[in-house]
Amino acid sequence: MIPRFKPWLDSQEIKALFRWNTGAVERFEKEFARSFSADEAIAFPYGRSALFAFLQAVGVKEAEVIMPAYTCSVVAHAIILSGNTPRFVDISLFDYNMDLDLLPEAINEKTRAVIATHLFGYPLDIGRLESIVASAESRFGHKIWIVQDCAHSFGAEWKGRMVGTSGDTALYALNISKMMTSIFGGMLTFRDRELARRIRKWRDDRFNQASWFKPFFRRLYLAAAMAAFNEKIYGLTWWLQEKTSLLNRLTRSYHLDGKIHFPPDAFDRMLDVEAAVGLEQLKKYPMIIESRRTVAKWYDENLDRPEGWAFPPIVDGATYSHYVVRVPDRKKVVDAMAAKDVHLGELIQYSVPELRNYAVIDENQKISCKFSKYSSMHTINIPIGLQSEKGPIKQTLNSLRLW
Repeated sequence: MIPRFKPWLDSQEIKALFRWNTGAVERFEKEFARSFSADEAIAFPYGRSALFAFLQAVGVKEAEVIMPAYTCSVVAHAIILSGNTPRFVDISLFDYNMDLDLLPEAINEKTRAVIATHLFGYPLDIGRLESIVASAESRFGHKIWIVQDCAHSFGAEWKGRMVGTSGDTALYALNISKMMTSIFGGMLTFRDRELARRIRKWRDDRFNQASWFKPFFRRLYLAAAMAAFNEKIYGLTWWLQEKTSLLNRLTRSYHLDGKIHFPPDAFDRMLDVEAAVGLEQLKKYPMIIESRRTVAKWYDENLDRPEGWAFPPIVDGATYSHYVVRVPDRKKVVDAMAAKDVHLGELIQYSVPELRNYAVIDENQKISCKFSKYSSMHTINIPIGLQSEKGPIKQTLNSLRLW
């Protein structure tokens, strides 16, 4: 069965698990910064931990933090747990990013930060974002931090400018489902070395060394993931996920969309073994990006387009973490393709302000997020991480023309 996503892992990452990796975190930070045009990079156990740390360290407290309504719920969780309130802005159906036409209205005297998510690898107009925020800072007379959420958009560019080089910091997530991985993990990057020093000190003063047995479980997790996403046995993985509750129980403590919480190890330091895997992934990252762009273009040119389906655009600078299609009846399409051994993803199945714990928070905002809600009900993700180092897996791609 073709998996809905597949991390680019091979023998190099396995070798990294068993090397002597002392100091790998510091090396990973330096290489990550170099790879994504930053002056400094700071590693965290999760992306949400990184966002929490940033908001705390710069003193954003009892304020409003603007974010798109259609994104991973853990962004909102980090805002709430840092003592702030998310203010949701609807998206554009063109690229699923925050609708910048709505942003000026959302900013008010309580706003202290804007989280700009570049969803599915599509770059937001960072020049316009910066202009809107600068105007608001002048109007309200205080700093408004810009956090570029690059969890889906490592290396994406807006008009030749890497999106992570805009604003005050860029946020990256590195779990197994991302375009590159360090098993788990997150990263903040900076162009301002003094701001980076401030964030690093906050992290070092408050984050803990992990337990002695945690590296063992991380190694086991990566080995299990590599096996689980192998096409020859992925049918079993799919069955365990879709037909039993076993995999849900295994991941339960890490990601519950409806519950505002952090994983139990959210304030551990990144492990050297995780960083060692991340270093191997950085070597492959140019290849990963090129592969996704190639596959996205192939889809755009070759896939049949049933009536009522909305296909994603091909955009200069996009990195295509996902290839997202809107369909009239998602369940019908997902079930039909599963019967043909193709697992379609349903990545974001909610609009954050519609979640039970956020509906009350959004009650007084009165901002319509209709496109976010619609997208949450109608999007599918066609497998796109399907190219090996030797070239496109044409047979795999062709199987997606069966609909």
